[in-house]
Amino acid sequence: MQFGIFTVGDVTPDPTSGRTPSEHERIKAMVAIALKAEEVGLDVFATGEHHNPPFVLSSPTTMLGFIAAQTERIILSTSTTLITTNDPVKIAEDFAMLQHLAQGRVDLMMGRGNTGPVYPWFGQDIRQGIPLAIENYALLHRLWREDVVDWEGRFRTPLQSFTSTPRPLDGVPPFVWHGSIRSPEIAEQAAYYGDGFFANNIFWPKEHFKKLINLYRERYAHYGHGTAEQAVVGLGGQVFMRRNSQDAVREFRPYFDNAPVYGHGPSLEEFTDQTPLTVGSPQEVIEKTLAFRESFGDYQRQLFLMDHAGLPLKTVLEQLDLLGEEVVPVLREEFAKGRPAEVPDGPTHEALAARHAAEAAQAAGTTV
Repeated sequence: MQFGIFTVGDVTPDPTSGRTPSEHERIKAMVAIALKAEEVGLDVFATGEHHNPPFVLSSPTTMLGFIAAQTERIILSTSTTLITTNDPVKIAEDFAMLQHLAQGRVDLMMGRGNTGPVYPWFGQDIRQGIPLAIENYALLHRLWREDVVDWEGRFRTPLQSFTSTPRPLDGVPPFVWHGSIRSPEIAEQAAYYGDGFFANNIFWPKEHFKKLINLYRERYAHYGHGTAEQAVVGLGGQVFMRRNSQDAVREFRPYFDNAPVYGHGPSLEEFTDQTPLTVGSPQEVIEKTLAFRESFGDYQRQLFLMDHAGLPLKTVLEQLDLLGEEVVPVLREEFAKGRPAEVPDGPTHEALAARHAAEAAQAAGTTV
């Protein structure tokens, strides 16, 4: 399994001090968090995409390219790439370029986002969200796999004899996840292409995400990509830790109560009871995360949200120390126990390139 963190890049006041970081400070903090994630042994750092305050992550490939130059091992991903409002040609070229710069340590997660006004800002209609996601990804999928593309669709100008450059590294496109909070059409899309499906797994009870993941697994098998158990699943999660659970609750409560997304709603206790949020000791985080397998089956990637709601950088770095030193090593060991041999590992460029080379060699042998 792969373990990592994702950020949404919010600029939020610290409710305990009243101080709001500048955009510059927040951007630099996210870079420090990514570098710390590699230092403590995590596998993935993922960043979202937003085009409105209070968020600053408007250019994920710029951010990830800067981080790639300062890291050696960690996979760099998006936790949302807006397939609905970005031009698929630009996505194809930007992420292929990033793939080359990062020596293949790149994948991305398609999503529609949760900000309605972004659609008209980029010349689109929110009522066409699902059709945009389907058509744009169909084009992106071809641009990475065909050297010359002719295309005509509903939402962009036609392409004639177009070649996206640079071509994907080693002839292998970045691995794609399709992220969804509520849309079965996106689970179906992920299954159709044999891509990964990522369930946000933050704001809703597990029963909601269980339905989406089960649908994806069933349709993955239906399209002939493998068994339902071989489908590639990722999950989100959200944690705040201190060695003593009472200290964790006391310290995190003001951040929870004033968070832009869920503040002034359910109590912290209600939210932790009904959603995957864990506020407590490292052992409590381990136990709740291990329980995900009971609901969703064996899966490939677990990402945690840890740097939101105004938490200061110092606190987030302390959280990453606990995650990397006390939580993830235990999760790796425990998730490996009883894991069927046919369940695939988390996707990497090396593995995808090796499979691509083997398939090409087989095809050449068959041709001869």
